[in-house]
Amino acid sequence: MKGVVAAVPTPVDAAWQPIEPLFLEHCRWALSNGCDGLNILGSTGEASSFDTATRRTVMAWAAEELDRERLMVGTGTPSLAETIALTTHADDLGYRVALVLPPYYYAPVSDAGLIRWYMALHDALGDRAIEVYFYNYPKMTGLTIPVEVIEALHAAAPQRFRGIKDSSGDLDYCRDIVARVPGIAVFPSAETSLHLSAEWGLAGCISATANHTAPLCARAWRGEANDALVHRIADLRATISQQPLIPSVKYLVSLRTGEPAWTNTVPPFTDLSEDQAAALDALAFTERAAAG
Repeated sequence: MKGVVAAVPTPVDAAWQPIEPLFLEHCRWALSNGCDGLNILGSTGEASSFDTATRRTVMAWAAEELDRERLMVGTGTPSLAETIALTTHADDLGYRVALVLPPYYYAPVSDAGLIRWYMALHDALGDRAIEVYFYNYPKMTGLTIPVEVIEALHAAAPQRFRGIKDSSGDLDYCRDIVARVPGIAVFPSAETSLHLSAEWGLAGCISATANHTAPLCARAWRGEANDALVHRIADLRATISQQPLIPSVKYLVSLRTGEPAWTNTVPPFTDLSEDQAAALDALAFTERAAAG
């Protein structure tokens, strides 16, 4: 899996239950408008706010209706048993990649503890084909997965541990992994580095804001990048990220689709303020004018 991967949001109703038609419509839109793949039930998809049954339901919607070769799914939780069960279910559904957070609750976690945890997941999966991508998100987990741990796990099971999504924003960390762990797919979480992917050996990006910037990202990934395009992508991402990220991504989808349910989020998220919504309204208007 390479290229532009959108971390897609999950639409919910007033009772915080996912809405299948809206979810699938947006997934299809993203795949038809510049995305090479989709990350289902990542942080942007509010996965950690759903119980296991709900996550299994959403996983099945995507696997049954979309091209599974273009999908990855978040299955990581602090519980090893739950992570094994979700990852096994993902493999049963035909997902090729599981994005797995480290076990962050019992901090600090030693390098040996991380290796033991991920190897236990690998051993439980047995001869299943699903690949595991590490999910490095220190802002949320409180820990950075050491490059030495990634190196050791990839050496022990190279067909299992095949990639990483890095949401730290530290491109030096990404470049260190590329240099020290040949063959592993490294995805920063920002599309602002897409124009450097070939030079730096990056696999693309897995991004929340790609739900809006995907058409531009596709051009950058395919080598059309120029200064104007790079700056436009950076400006769009910065504007969206200045507001609460997940509510903003969902709000922009609601503007595109005209579906007010897209503005619903699961607590602890709250509604955007009038000023925050107005900033996104202006952004969407400017982008429509530019496209026209």
